[in-house]
Amino acid sequence: MELKEVLLRRRSVRKFTDEPVSQEHIQELLHAAMSGPSACNKQPWAFYVVTDPDMVQALQSTTMFTRIKGKIAMVVCGDLSRALPLHASAFWIQDCSAATENILLRVTDLGLGAVWCGIHPQKKAEEKLAKLLNLPEKHIPLNIIFIGHPAQEPEARDWYDENRVHYIR
Repeated sequence: MELKEVLLRRRSVRKFTDEPVSQEHIQELLHAAMSGPSACNKQPWAFYVVTDPDMVQALQSTTMFTRIKGKIAMVVCGDLSRALPLHASAFWIQDCSAATENILLRVTDLGLGAVWCGIHPQKKAEEKLAKLLNLPEKHIPLNIIFIGHPAQEPEARDWYDENRVHYIR
């Protein structure tokens, strides 16, 4: 697919077929994620790939917004041990968000579907997910991405709104 088509076709998919996601596709998604930009190239991310069906199902109870029956889940975490110091430490959120968007775009390019379910900054959801996955203290879950072969195909869309653009000349 051309980049413009991927950008317009990327949509949240919440219904999946029973077809498994291949290990090759998982590797493609991780390569895409780690190709994202990162402040000072700190790469303060950690990725948890959940393929066990029981654990994927357990992830669905993290919040009211995570009740998605994906085939696999990727949990994108900020690794605070790799974050910038002091006042710049929160840049991990931007870095991990860029990695997440790269995953979502590559998902679309591979013909898969996915939905990004936010976790951070919901403290109770962060704690529940950290306990469920036994995350190290320095790994802060940003989101859960449920991924699978789409059972629905939302239409491509372009939501460009000229009224939201402001030129300073």
